Amino acid sequence: MSRRQLLKVEGLSLRFGGLQVLDDLSLTVREGRIVGLIGPNGAGKTSCFNCLTGIYRPQGGRVFFDGKDVSHLPTHRRARRGIARTWQNLGVIDALTVTENVMLAQHQRAGYSALAGMLGLAGTWHRERELRRDAAEIIEYFGLEDVADERAGELPYGVRKTCDMAMALATDPKMLMLDEPASGLSPEEALALGTTLRELRDRLRLTILMIEHHVPLVADVCDYVYVLNFGRLLTEGEPEAIQRHPEVIAAYLGGAAEPGAGSDGGTVPVAAADGPPDWPLVPEGPHSDGRPDGTA
Repeated sequence: MSRRQLLKVEGLSLRFGGLQVLDDLSLTVREGRIVGLIGPNGAGKTSCFNCLTGIYRPQGGRVFFDGKDVSHLPTHRRARRGIARTWQNLGVIDALTVTENVMLAQHQRAGYSALAGMLGLAGTWHRERELRRDAAEIIEYFGLEDVADERAGELPYGVRKTCDMAMALATDPKMLMLDEPASGLSPEEALALGTTLRELRDRLRLTILMIEHHVPLVADVCDYVYVLNFGRLLTEGEPEAIQRHPEVIAAYLGGAAEPGAGSDGGTVPVAAADGPPDWPLVPEGPHSDGRPDGTA
C-alpha cells in the first residue's frame, strides 16, 4: 500500500540576481520514509532546504506539508506544523549545556511567555520540570547522558552534531530535515548515525529528508533518493539504481558523456563506459558548508 505524501514540492524556482539556484524543482516525500537529496557542491541542496523551511522565499513554486499549502508561512509556523531541521553550521549554543540546548529547542511547546518565565509566574516551574524531563529522555535516547551537563562548546564535533540532532527531535517534528549529518564524522560515527536514523524511522515513525555527500550512508539507509545538479532534478529512484545511473556518475566525476550509450538510451560518461567506478564518489573541488548564497 502506498504511503501518503507528507511533503510535496511543485515547480520550486529560486534565483539570486542572474544565478538560477533552483529550476522548476519538484519532489515528494512520503510518510515514514528516509529520503536522500544528493548532488555535487553548488547543486542547490541547502537552498532547497532553506526554501522548504521558509528561510528563502522562492520566486516560483509551492510547498505542501501534511496536506496544507505552507508556501507563504514563516519559518516558526512551519516548525509548529512539524518541520524540523539541522544545519551544516551547527545550531547548538556553545555557552549552554547539552541539557539547556535541548530544553531551549522546546520553546514553542513551553506554553508560557518569556516574560512569565523570567518572573517565575505560577505554572512555569512545573512546566519547566516537564520540559527538563522530556529533554532528559531525548538525551538518553541519543546516548548523551554523560555530557548532559557539559557546555556544548567544549565537546568534540561529533558529539555536538548529535546534540544538534537531539535539539531538532525535541521540537516533536513530523519530518526531520538533516543537512549533511555525517560531515566531519569518523567512519565509526557515520555507521552509528545510520543505525540511529533507521531507529528514528522505525521506532518513532519519523519521516526524514537528508542532504548527504556520504554516498555509502545514503545507499545504506535511504528508501528513495533525489539527485540535483545545477538546481535541476537530474534523476530520482531507489539507491541501487541511483548509484549506477550514468548521469549521476558524470555529475559527480565531471566526465564527458557519450550519447546513446546508456542502458536506457541516454548518456554515459566516457570514464564509466566499462562500468561504474568504485563508490563512494567524491565531488570535485573543496567542500564548503557555509556559503553565503546557500547554494551548497
